[in-house]
Amino acid sequence: MLQRAAAVAAGSLLVVATDVVQAPNDKQQIEPMVEKIGALPAALGEAENLLADTGYFSEDNVEACEKAGIEPAIAMGRQPHHPPLAERFAKAPAAPDNPTPVEAMAHRLRTPEGRALYALRKQTPEPVFGIIKSVLGFRQFSLRGLDKVRGEWSLVTMAWNIKRMFALAPAY
Repeated sequence: MLQRAAAVAAGSLLVVATDVVQAPNDKQQIEPMVEKIGALPAALGEAENLLADTGYFSEDNVEACEKAGIEPAIAMGRQPHHPPLAERFAKAPAAPDNPTPVEAMAHRLRTPEGRALYALRKQTPEPVFGIIKSVLGFRQFSLRGLDKVRGEWSLVTMAWNIKRMFALAPAY
């Protein structure tokens, strides 16, 4: 089973890093992607936050983000779709004293700012993958072999980026 991965910039929805792996889950994908993001030219800016769903959560992944100077917002478990109003508008809990990186992230995710930041995950990578599937028509790989598939995924995300840059360009 091949897993596609893409790091998407929140402001522009451009894909800034990609990979394809044969791992059965996403837990081992954060550290290699953080390294790819760190290797990008400085002119592109620095990654401030990493937003990921619960499939990427592990203590090692949180620590890898912290080590790279990126603030992680990784869901620690399944979240209900419709939390009660009292929970939605509750004040942020007090920050723990001397928290571990995981405890600090868990606290951030319970603050209004952290919830708002994590909510961006639904509107950042998800539309990119959806548009690649439905508009560009890319639903499966045509090539065989991990290196060839990685090349194909790079080509698909490059096509997305060209399409997106055209949409972002000011009209003349």
